[in-house]
Amino acid sequence: MKVYWKMPSTLKPYFAQELDSYRFELLKGNLNGAWQKLERAHIIGQRWFIEHSYVHMLMLQFGIKIKSRKEIMGQIPRLLVGGVKSFVGKIPVGNTGGSNVPPLKKMEIPDDLQQILAKA
Repeated sequence: MKVYWKMPSTLKPYFAQELDSYRFELLKGNLNGAWQKLERAHIIGQRWFIEHSYVHMLMLQFGIKIKSRKEIMGQIPRLLVGGVKSFVGKIPVGNTGGSNVPPLKKMEIPDDLQQILAKA
C-alpha cells in the first residue's frame, strides 16, 4: 500500500499560491472568490494528509466566519476523516471539499489544475 504523506515539491508552489489568493480574497471581503480558492487548494492537496487536513481546517474556519452551520457541520467529519483517507490513497479525485458536495463524490478537475497535477 502506498502512503501519501509528503506533497511533491513541484506542487507546493501551486498549493501555496491558491492559499495566498484565498487570504487575499478574504481580506478584500470577496467571500465567493475566497471560497473558490479554497476549493482549488483542496483539489491540489487532497491526496496528501497534511495539506488535505489543513484545507479542511481552513474550510471549517471559513464556515465559522460566515456563520454557516451547514459548512461547520460538514467540515467536522471531513477534517476528522479526510486526512486519513488521503494517507492511504482513498480520495474522491477532484472533489472540491465543501459541504455543498457529497464527501465521496468524484468530480471533474479544471483543466489548469489537471495540467499542474499531471506535472507532479
